[in-house]
Amino acid sequence: MTENMSKKNGKIPEGPDPQELKIGCCAKVKTKVKSSAHECCSMETLKSRLPIIKWLPKYTLLDLQCDIIAGLTVGLTVIPQGLAYARVAQLPPQYGLYSAFMGCFLYIFLGTSKDITLGPTALMSLMTAAFAATPVAEDPTFAIILCLFCGIIQFTLGILKLGVLVNFISFPVINGFTSAAAIIIAVGQIKDILGLSHIPREFLHQVYETALKIPETNVWDLCMGLVCLVILIFLKQVRDIKWKEESPEERKLWKEVLKKLLWLVCTGRNAVIVIATAGIAGALEAQNITELTLTGELVPGLPEFRPPSFTFESHNITMTTSQVFEKIGAGFAIVPLLGIIETVAIGKAFARKNNYKLDPSQELIAIGVGNLISSFFGAYPITGSFSRTAVNSQSGVATPMGGLVTGALVLLALGLLTPWFYYIPRSSLAAVIISAVIYMVDYKIVLTLWRVNKIDLIPLFVTFILSFLIGIEYGILAGVGVSIVILLYPLARPKVKTSQGALPLDVFVDKGLAFPSMEYIQDTITSQAANSTSPSVVLDCKNITELDYSAVQGLLQLQSDVAEMDKVLVLKNLKPSLRRKLETAGMKDFQYFEGEDDGKVNGDSTLKISELPHSISVSVEEEENTTKL
Repeated sequence: MTENMSKKNGKIPEGPDPQELKIGCCAKVKTKVKSSAHECCSMETLKSRLPIIKWLPKYTLLDLQCDIIAGLTVGLTVIPQGLAYARVAQLPPQYGLYSAFMGCFLYIFLGTSKDITLGPTALMSLMTAAFAATPVAEDPTFAIILCLFCGIIQFTLGILKLGVLVNFISFPVINGFTSAAAIIIAVGQIKDILGLSHIPREFLHQVYETALKIPETNVWDLCMGLVCLVILIFLKQVRDIKWKEESPEERKLWKEVLKKLLWLVCTGRNAVIVIATAGIAGALEAQNITELTLTGELVPGLPEFRPPSFTFESHNITMTTSQVFEKIGAGFAIVPLLGIIETVAIGKAFARKNNYKLDPSQELIAIGVGNLISSFFGAYPITGSFSRTAVNSQSGVATPMGGLVTGALVLLALGLLTPWFYYIPRSSLAAVIISAVIYMVDYKIVLTLWRVNKIDLIPLFVTFILSFLIGIEYGILAGVGVSIVILLYPLARPKVKTSQGALPLDVFVDKGLAFPSMEYIQDTITSQAANSTSPSVVLDCKNITELDYSAVQGLLQLQSDVAEMDKVLVLKNLKPSLRRKLETAGMKDFQYFEGEDDGKVNGDSTLKISELPHSISVSVEEEENTTKL
């Protein structure tokens, strides 16, 4: 009111002194810098960045006992899985073990979940094969570079607390991707079950060539693979049995010992199968029976500590750093984000289950440092493993210290057992992979989405189908694109309701007038005004809290278009901050109301909306967002 009266009297109110503003701004910046520096150097920040400081002083002998048991159990799981997953990544088997120990060690200091174990997984292995395949088969150069940059990107996102970016990958996209990846991985192992060779990596060609070469099946490999697969699935089902609770009087020592022994065998089923089949293969070799396809020679010993090479030179093929980066391409963005999604999702699930708090930003730092340091030991990208985290939790792990035992067991296997890995049949490793990934296919979600929100089926099926047709790496990109379009479409095309009468023109957009919808709303209002005889158009700004540049320009153009029709544009319920923004942008001589019917016009209480000429009423409401992304 005062401001408008000052304008009418020709007086411009004096603003604050520029020198005072400068001094005030400098003081605020200085205070902010001091507080930020104090916060960064505080003990609380140190504890949040090194969570081991919180739980290590409370560590007990009972915790140590629990961690040793859990660490040994997880170690017996990760060794055969590492050997198997390396083949999915199109790398020599020892690289699966190179990727399995350093993450365990580093997570002890940086992780906030007692259950998560970092290492190679089926999804990361498949992504490595998709983005880091070199011109020479089983060359790790690209995979190691990808691991390094995964670490750098994940660490940076953690420090900047930008993990929220993964929320733009919706659940239907993740579900379609994981289901497609599981099928692609499983189908890729059929060649080893059948004992076939020279099968291409591309999914459709792989299916065709595998079907074409079925007559060349090695019966020994087929029998070994099928038997291993049946036993692995059976042991998993036995492990999941819920035994009847017995009273203290009914409990027998031999029963409890038998249950524990059975649980240990079922939990370490991968190691049991690999050891047993390696023994069988060794016995057959001793009898000069060489029908089984074996893993073959592995490079013995521990990996060297050396920085990744950014150029590629092998078999008379040379690639510069720029060519290597171009080859990996979108993998630098997709693989780190998938690693974050997998780790944070697993961590949150087990944090809820075991009643403790997870810090997602710190988890990004932990996995980032894990990948970064692991790349110096020849690893390919790692992340949290759901199967091994479940084993860790069920084994009664007390703290992240269990990773020390797991990592030590992997190093022991690399240092002493590498020569014995020669005898592991490829068909048994294929059975280990298939038994691990078949449970990743979630077919029940289709029925759930059909009942809850049918439109969510679109990104799910787009991701799922395109992953087979054009590649897993492009399938997820297409799915994310479709889900973002579904998310933004209601913002770009809101519903527009019009009514002829004394009511104002109302625009209800929960997030304000934004650039995606402004042109559409502007055209709709202009069209309705042109077809009306009403001399005024009233735009309700009640739910508009912010205006971007495009919206401001759109309102300026709308005012001009309405004026050309000899009509008046009036803004009702216009907030003072938005009014100042419009005035700054050069919108002059516009009428606004601070409230409803009894509001003031341009700060003057003498004119009310009810006294305006007969007006058009146009109501623009945000279309109900039927997508839950």
